[in-house]
Amino acid sequence: MRTKAIRAAGVAAAVLLAVSGCGGRGDTGSTVGQGECSGQQTTGITDSSIKLGGVYPLSGPASAYGELPKGVRAYFDYLNAEHGGIGGRTVEYLVRDDGYQPPKTVEETRRLVEQDQVFAVFQTLGTPTSSAVWDYLNQRTVPQVFVAGGATKWGADEKHPWTIGWQPSYRAEGRAFAQYVRQQRADATVAVLYQNDDFGKDLLNSFTEAVAGSGVRVVAEQSYEVTDPTVEPQVRNLASSKADVLLNFSTPKFASQALAAERRNAEWNPLHILTQVANTVSTLKPVGLENAQGVVSAAFTKDPSDPQWAGDPAMRGYQEKLAKYAPGADPTNQYTLVGWSAAESFHKTMEAAKCPTREGLRDAMRSLDDVGIDLLLPGITLKTGEGDAFPMESLRIQRFEGDHWVLTGDVINTGR
Repeated sequence: MRTKAIRAAGVAAAVLLAVSGCGGRGDTGSTVGQGECSGQQTTGITDSSIKLGGVYPLSGPASAYGELPKGVRAYFDYLNAEHGGIGGRTVEYLVRDDGYQPPKTVEETRRLVEQDQVFAVFQTLGTPTSSAVWDYLNQRTVPQVFVAGGATKWGADEKHPWTIGWQPSYRAEGRAFAQYVRQQRADATVAVLYQNDDFGKDLLNSFTEAVAGSGVRVVAEQSYEVTDPTVEPQVRNLASSKADVLLNFSTPKFASQALAAERRNAEWNPLHILTQVANTVSTLKPVGLENAQGVVSAAFTKDPSDPQWAGDPAMRGYQEKLAKYAPGADPTNQYTLVGWSAAESFHKTMEAAKCPTREGLRDAMRSLDDVGIDLLLPGITLKTGEGDAFPMESLRIQRFEGDHWVLTGDVINTGR
């Protein structure tokens, strides 16, 4: 019941509110839920609005991911304009730049929570950056919803119930690549370039575990730091192994460098496998699309540059709405589409919450029941439950051909 109604009806309306179920107290600024939601937190949410915050590397070595919040904002703007927001609440989305620097992530996250009083932090991007704030957010009981990164711990750590990932985990991705390599090159030797943090190590470890006991062997490893100017020296070292397969577990800037360095080496022609966090066409264009032919990656969303989706109603709707609500955004950029899809996921999760509270959101994001998202690949839905905090665990392998990715094989459900 709205605050105005309470004021108009006095004590009788207050009694009705107490027995009517969930809800905050409108525009009074209350931070305590009512009725069945009594005692739960409503900071940042009223009867008419919901305030969210996101932290992304809009600058720095991972600035390619700055396209993500464009898709998020476009979705929320569309939702506000055409559907009145979420459950009648317009969404205010505050975006902060951390430059992919964990200390800055801490600073900007504290600002969102303590000064801006957001209801939830929807998306922090990156493994080291998100790791820097998840203790803080869980101590403050602030939902850290759909982290933009696939670290396994976002779904496996029971000590952080207020945090959850979104995309398939790096563990799932590493297993999918291992399955592909075992099928395509049963006796392959493998060289690995990986970022020296949980992101790169998750992928490396899961791949290595999944090929154990097979004829596939990892014969060379090189890591890099996000502060490195280039990874060309690491690629030269890996080339000396003459491995049959190169696993490129890098963020976009370094993934592009590695692909360019590998393709310049006429004496080495490995099967090049690129992690899905760096597989947008915008990452490949600087290398020259002719040099990206045959590169293998993974996917869980539809590719806006793939002509097979040209007649897809969901893709057409996305492109039309993006042009209207984010006219400067690139409709073919995969990161923009991922941002839009993550925002739709938040929308449906919040709608499913039994209470419009932080606790309600926490519980809803951990009890997703095969939720369909328009731009996910067919056969992939969001599902969580007791003992399973991984919303997505399925992927498909894809190869780059011509000017776009081409899906190959069936959906791979990696489980946990």
